[in-house]
Amino acid sequence: MNTKDLLLQEIEQVPEPILEEVLDFLRYLKAHKVLQKQEATLLSEASLAKDWLRPEEEEAWRDL
Repeated sequence: MNTKDLLLQEIEQVPEPILEEVLDFLRYLKAHKVLQKQEATLLSEASLAKDWLRPEEEEAWRDL
């Protein structure tokens, strides 16, 4: 049985108030994952910008 099947099995056995908490937590986890990806993108962009803005890079890409 995979994780999804196990979760569905557990969901069938719990009362509605617990399901509401589980749903809230699942939504939190999904939002948190999106924020982590955005943070990584911003940090990468800031780090790479140092190289992108160098005169040598500007020269290398000028004729492309």
